[in-house]
Parts: sequence; structure tokens; C-alpha cells
Amino acid sequence: MNSLSLSHSLRRLWALERFGPSLRFFIALAGCMTWSWYSGQMELLTPLFLGVIASALAESDDSWQGRLFSLCVTLPCFLLVSVSVQFLHPSPWLFASVLTCATFCLIMLGALGERYATIAYATLILAIYTMIGLEQSNEALMSVSIWQQPTLLVTGAAIYGALSTIWYGIFSQQPLQHSLARVFREQCHYLKAKSALFEPLRNVDLEGHRLAVATQNSRVVAALNDTKNIILHRVGRRSSNSSSKVNRYLKLYFLAQDIHERASSSHHPYQKLSEAFFHSDVLFRCLRLLRQQGDGCKALAKAIELRQPFDYGGGHSAALEDLQGAIAYLKQQNNPEWRDLLRSLRALANNLSTLDHLLRDAANPDALALSQDSAILDRDPKSLKEAFERIRQDFSIHSLLFRHALRLSIAVAACYGVMQLLHPDQGYWILLTTVFVCRPNYGATRVRLVERVVGTILGLGASWVLFELFPELWVQALIAVAAGVVYFATRTSHYTISTAFITLMVLFCFNQIGDGYNLFLPRLTDTLIGSAIAGLAVFLILPDWQGRRLNVVLAQTLRHSSRYLKQIMLEYTQGKTDDMAYRVARRDAHNADAALSSTLTNMLKEPGYFRKQTDIGFRFLLLTHTLLSYISALGAHREKLAHAPTYLVLNQEAQLLADSLEGIASQLIKREAIEVHSEAEQLQSYRLRDMPEEEDDTLRLLQTQLLLISQQLGPIRTLAAHVLSKS
Repeated sequence: MNSLSLSHSLRRLWALERFGPSLRFFIALAGCMTWSWYSGQMELLTPLFLGVIASALAESDDSWQGRLFSLCVTLPCFLLVSVSVQFLHPSPWLFASVLTCATFCLIMLGALGERYATIAYATLILAIYTMIGLEQSNEALMSVSIWQQPTLLVTGAAIYGALSTIWYGIFSQQPLQHSLARVFREQCHYLKAKSALFEPLRNVDLEGHRLAVATQNSRVVAALNDTKNIILHRVGRRSSNSSSKVNRYLKLYFLAQDIHERASSSHHPYQKLSEAFFHSDVLFRCLRLLRQQGDGCKALAKAIELRQPFDYGGGHSAALEDLQGAIAYLKQQNNPEWRDLLRSLRALANNLSTLDHLLRDAANPDALALSQDSAILDRDPKSLKEAFERIRQDFSIHSLLFRHALRLSIAVAACYGVMQLLHPDQGYWILLTTVFVCRPNYGATRVRLVERVVGTILGLGASWVLFELFPELWVQALIAVAAGVVYFATRTSHYTISTAFITLMVLFCFNQIGDGYNLFLPRLTDTLIGSAIAGLAVFLILPDWQGRRLNVVLAQTLRHSSRYLKQIMLEYTQGKTDDMAYRVARRDAHNADAALSSTLTNMLKEPGYFRKQTDIGFRFLLLTHTLLSYISALGAHREKLAHAPTYLVLNQEAQLLADSLEGIASQLIKREAIEVHSEAEQLQSYRLRDMPEEEDDTLRLLQTQLLLISQQLGPIRTLAAHVLSKS
């Protein structure tokens, strides 16, 4: 029994997302520490550790072949940069010029994709690490060879890189498992947030619930995007290139997309449903079923992480039957005011039934057939020409990446100037702090700045206490390794904690050569100066105030919703195909919705003048997310209707709706005056409302959803006009 319990605990530990990366980081640090200790050259420890950290920062998820390729690119870049720093360091003016230009060029490489952006950023960090190593190196070390410092840094990077490549070769599917599990875990939170909309309570904060749903939707979208990138690195553009095991996860990914489309669907304004059926239990049954399905997603996430069979359970069928029975009972009341509402309830029940079937299918994904088009869109450049074209397109003052690159390069130059004025032989922590703190927008920089300062203070305080408690160098060496592991495990989720522990690690490493106590005050001072420069840079140099570009973000949201609607209508014309064009349009629409949510969150962190439209922005988010939900319902129930005469009329109405959304988007971007009232759109709403009833359920659903979409246009126009008038 104890052995089973131990086995289960180990399995749960192995399933933790950060455990595997932290373990290989620990092995790399421990190996470097052991080598330095037994060779009696503890002065080698700092550059080796810094090399390991830089290599870890350059790491992006990939197959072992892709990781080997990245390593072959990363190590020569690291060596070139480190040697360049060594040679240029004695010439401050030349060094500052080259560093400024290199910073700009490295940041602009982010236009090529996340992998290249990560390598470029880590290369910049390693350049500063080389300076820090020079600061702490003694004369004996430097007299050996000018290549010693670069060699040690690259050796540390190679150790972690080789370990990472081997790890990805042995446990190639582990990151994919974690990512898929995160998708279904976020789906669970989304379904439970959605269920709160069905509570028939008086004086309920419906807008607050809708905002929570929209915010959680952005997390689902982010998790889906991460998973897509991980799968793409393993299967290429076509699933036929992959193994059966990866194909299994590919099927689960497509299944997650279908679940998301179903879950994000709305079939009627929730407030009207709540008012009409306040004294009925039908909405409580919808709520209960959604929460059960949310628990199913959570159980599926756990099964994927633990690599165990997934059992959806058998209690959901009864809940579905009870819901259908409640709807049938309401139908027997023959209330004419409920006619349209009952149609929406039946569509909702059918949608929940399909969601239930999708989750049951997840129990045996191997039996699922891949979608008719199983290709995955690869946005990375396919040639050198395309890479240069990507960079050229971003080489504009209007590009957020260009502005960030220019801003950071100027900030780095300012840091180097301040360093030369204060203490030319030290102060490289100023540069490092600025590079870590300076983010593409003010809100993110503000948060990172506070976390960096607080984390540094906490780390210095903890280091002082531990120095006094554990004066033995071998104990301090162990503490340095442990602190490094904690830093790595928390660097993406808890930056304050990670900063505290990296401070702890650095001080204990430098204390191995008797320099730990002398770094307390410089570390704090340099952090404060570097943070101040980063804050001033993002505030003064081409600032990207989210409030000033709100109109563009709103326009993109409407434009992608319009294209999504058009692709759905093609599916109704041709039949359900799930081709790439449809899936890209669906993903772009949800990405735009998530981008709007992120923009508004960043606006809340900006100075008061620039966040004056935040309330309008959040009201717009509620409208556009509701619009996307109505469109998603059309996508969830799509089937071929081209044979039906009424469909031609509905298809024409849908195209008019899409054109209206595109027109509002165009006016927002061009800052043209927007009419609050459109007579043509009002007449269209009347036409959709007064159309003769259809016997076909799908046609009735299509008519209902198009009517709901048309009713959103008026409020969208009003808020869009208000945004332009206040900007």
C-alpha cells in the first residue's frame, strides 16, 4: 500500500509542469558546481552558472531535432557576442555604439517568430553576463587567455543545451501533455464561468459575470495557441508526418477547438431567459450540466498529465434527459411569449448534448478520425527572403516591435552612460535590470519594475540572514544551486519570487571567491537605477499608450468577427469541412477578442489621462464577446443548407451583417465619423424578425442567430462613435 502511495505521489510530482524543466536545470547547476568545487577553481563557477541561465532563457519548446538546431544557432551566437564584448570592452565609446546597435537588431529579430525572439533576447542577456563576469574576474584568470571567459560561458550554455536536447529526445511528448492539460483546465474554468450566467437570481451582476467569461476566454485562447505551436514543432505542417502518439494529441487538440466553439456559443440573451423562466428549474439544470462538463474537462486534464485513462462517467446522461424533460414541460404550457425562447433553449440543449458527446469521445481519442483538413498553419518564415520581408514590414514607426527595439536600445545606451559616470568598472547590473524590466508597453513595464525592486530587496535581506547563519562555503554552494532552481521554476509565473532567488544565487556564487558582502549595496543601487531608466524609457520614448490605439484594437475585433461569419456561411453552403481557412478565421476572431481583453487590462495600469476610455472599452468588450458568442453558435451547428430556398435569403442577410461589421471597423481605423443610427441595419433587423417560420430547426437557428447579431450592431455603433469622439 505504501509502495502504491509512493508511486502515485511520484507520478503526480512528475506530472507537474515545472518539475521536468526544473530538474534538468538542477542537474546542470549541480554539475557545474561539482566540477568547480573538485577542480579547486571556484572562480569558474560564476561564468558557468551564467552560461546555464542564458541557455535556459534561450530555450523554446521543440522536438529534439529542433532543439539541436536551435542549439547549433544559439552557441555560435553566444560565442560571437561574448568574444566581441571581450575585445570591445576596453573602448567605451565603440563598445556603447556596438551594444546599442546590437540591441536594436536583436530585438527586431522578434519579427521572425517566437523562437528567434527568444534566442535573440537570450543573446543580449549573455552579452551583459559577459560584462558581469569581467567585473568579477581576477587578474590570474584574465591573464590566462582572452578566450577564457567566453569559453566558460559557452560551456555552461552547452551543458544545459546538451542536457535539454537529450531530455527532449527521451521525454518528447511531456511538454505537449502539459500544454493540452492546461487547455482543458482552462476550458473547465471557462465552462464554470459560463454557468454563472444561467443563475436566475434577482439583482445579479450580469455584466460582471459576462466580463469574467470574456477574460477567461482569453486564457483559453492563449492555451490553445501555445498548444498549436508545440504540436507544430512535432508534426510539421501536416499530421501525416507525425507518429501515432502525436496524432493522438493532435486529435485531442482539434477536439479542444470544437469544445471551445461549442462552449463559447450563445443562443439568446441570458437576462431574457432568466426573466422568462425565473420560476422554472430549467436554467438550474443548464447550470448543473455546464458545471458537470467543466468537471469533465478538469478530469481529462488530470488524465492527460498522469497518462491515465479518462473516464467521463455516466451521470451526465441523466442530467441531459432531465433538461430535455424540463424543456418539454415548458412547451406543454403553450405560452406564446415563450415560443422564441423555447427554440433557443432547445438549441442550447442540443449544444450541451454535443458537448457531452465530445467529452465522451475524449475517452478514446485514437478512435477519432482527424478532421478533413488536418493541416496546421505555420506562421514561421519559410525562406530567407520571407524573413527579410517580415523584418522590413516591421521597420516602421507604427510597428510596436520597432518602437520597443528603438526604446530599449536607447535605454541600454543611457544605462551604459550612467555606468561610466558612476563606476565604470562596475554597474553592469544597471544594464541587466533595464533589459529585464523594459517591456513593450507601460503597463507591463510598471508591473515588472515593482516586482524587480521588491524581489531584489527580499533577496538581499534573505542573503544577509543566510550569510550569517551558514558561513561554510560548501553550504552556501548548495544554497546557490537550490536558489537557482527556485528562480527557474518561478521565473514565468512569480517574478518577484524569482528575482529574490536569483539575487540569492548570484550573491552566494560570488561569495565563493570572497566577493559576496561587497555586492549588497551595488546590487540594490544598480537595480534602482536600472528600473528608473526602464520606467523613464517606456514613458518618454515612443510610448505605446494602449488608450491611443484602442480604436485599432476594436476595429480588428470587428473585422475578424466579420471574416469568421463569412467563413461560417461558406460552411453552410458547402457543408461542414473544418478546413484551414475556417479554423484560421475562428482562431483569429478569438485571438482578436483576447487581444482586446489584454489591451484593456494594460490600460488600467496606465496614467489616468490615457485610461479615460477604459469603461467604454470594457463595455465594448462585453458587446464584441457577445457578438462572437452568437457567431460561434452558428459555427457550432453548421451543416449544408444550400438546397433550401430560404437559405439564399439568410445567406444574403449574413453577408450584409458581415459588411456592416467591416464598415464600422474601417471607420474606426480611419477615425471617420460613425452614424449612431443606421436605417438600413434597422430594416434588416425587422426583416429577420418578420421572416416566415421554418420547419427546419437549423434554418430557424440560423435566422435567430442572425437576428441576435443584427441587434448588436446598434449598441456597437453607439460605443464606436463614442470612442472616436473621446479620442
